[in-house]
Amino acid sequence: MSARFRVPAPVNEPVLSYAPGTQERDELKAALRRISSQDADIPVIIGGEEIRTGKTHAIHAPHDHELSLGVWHEAGAEEARRAIANTLEARRDWASWPWEDRAAVFLKAAELLSTTWRSTLNAATMLGQSKTAFQSEIDAACEIIDFYRFGAHFADQIFSQQPVSDKGIWNRIEYRPLEGFVYAVSPFNFTAIGANLAGTPAMVGCGVLWKPSKHAVLSGYCTYKLLEEAGLPPGVINFVPGNPVEVTNVAMAHPDFAGLHFTGSTGVFQSLWTTVGKNIARYRSYPRLVGETGGKDFIVAHPSADRAALRTAIVRGSFEYQGQKCSAASRAYIPQSVWRDIRDDLVEETNGLSMGDPADFRNFVNAVIDRGAFDSITGYIDRAAASTDAEVIAGGEYSDRDGFFIRPTIVHAKNPDHETMCDEIFGPVMSIHVYPDNAWSETLDMVDATSPYALTGAVFSQDRAAVREAFERLRNAAGNFYINDKPTGAVVGQQPFGGARASGTNDKAGSQFNVIRWLSPRTIKETFSPPTNVEYPFMAAE
Repeated sequence: MSARFRVPAPVNEPVLSYAPGTQERDELKAALRRISSQDADIPVIIGGEEIRTGKTHAIHAPHDHELSLGVWHEAGAEEARRAIANTLEARRDWASWPWEDRAAVFLKAAELLSTTWRSTLNAATMLGQSKTAFQSEIDAACEIIDFYRFGAHFADQIFSQQPVSDKGIWNRIEYRPLEGFVYAVSPFNFTAIGANLAGTPAMVGCGVLWKPSKHAVLSGYCTYKLLEEAGLPPGVINFVPGNPVEVTNVAMAHPDFAGLHFTGSTGVFQSLWTTVGKNIARYRSYPRLVGETGGKDFIVAHPSADRAALRTAIVRGSFEYQGQKCSAASRAYIPQSVWRDIRDDLVEETNGLSMGDPADFRNFVNAVIDRGAFDSITGYIDRAAASTDAEVIAGGEYSDRDGFFIRPTIVHAKNPDHETMCDEIFGPVMSIHVYPDNAWSETLDMVDATSPYALTGAVFSQDRAAVREAFERLRNAAGNFYINDKPTGAVVGQQPFGGARASGTNDKAGSQFNVIRWLSPRTIKETFSPPTNVEYPFMAAE
């Protein structure tokens, strides 16, 4: 017997409020206490076996140097080679499973996360990556759930796309997983990115070697254990937190390297692309390279902009999760008339943002991820404060005494080419350039030309003609373009995420475009009445 099954129609997971008195707030508070008091000992996981290499690294909360969350074991070249061999072995069986059985694993993971696992993933993200309850909820809960439910739906849609068949012929397309393994390299800032980078290729039948960021091993481990409870077979995804140079060198020199699913810096992605080029002759197939990298995301306001909406977008878009989002607004272009109206309120609101431990739900912002980020971001702030081309008008204070805390900072950049207007800072720093009201078109050209990136951007205007002009002139400046809204907060299934230029390959996480990158179609033609004569009719005698 056979049947054509359909996965359940996806609906975006509701965002819980965590307001006082709610059940989810009580559960999350309990999970924060539980994980804070535990001493995690996180292994490398290969073929379901937990491997403790003995080379450990401490996990400390970025907002509290004294809060130890445990240790993780570092994988090296030997573990990478072993993991690849195991992944290739596990893939053979996994790829042969009926599609609905593979999809069921991830749909079950989504269901578990929406219920019993929700507080655990959220608490691990809040503590290990210093996120507020809301920022964690939209990331570690809702977005992972959406990635898996919508991912199954998108794959189902792809599989249903079949060619036409002429009389006496049956044409079909089989969608095969990539031959080999996919190397998934995920960053610290979104738990959901790791779940997607490893999970989406695996869902469609690929084997995956997953190297999470050293700053997100705790939440990554919880994500792996979630998938394990959902029924993911051992070895389909091997969890290899480790030395990035050693693991990457082994993975990208392997003949069965079939694809890279990457989120991180532009420089690292370009380096990996170069490595693929050097190794291209040794690969069994041409690897798929999918990367989402940096951004210098903009807000540009027209003189007709709604002042309150613009001010709110700057504060939320720039400072939520301490600006540590590749989509975070970090440069704004505001006309003089609008600047006169919003400057004082914007500075006051920014200076009033509460900052501290994410376990205190009253805080709007928390700590940046580590010492390297702290030093880099504060360096930009100090140079701006000392510059004659810029002025720090809000924030600017910082302290690493208890944690890596940097006050949300606004820089008034008198020169539109000032470094804070051009460089990706990846922290709570917004640079604003004020332009003459009559220089709208010229300013749009400046927005387009200033940065090598093209990830997200927003235009604020009540004048539809101005919106239309920005839409056209900035066509290639942002892969996610927002009209009268902040340039962050893309939702799976609603605003597929990704940018071009130096921001990546624009394969749109959370869409069919991304899913199909992990599939290799095979065209099948079956002829029911094949020809039996070599000669064609045109060859007949006159």
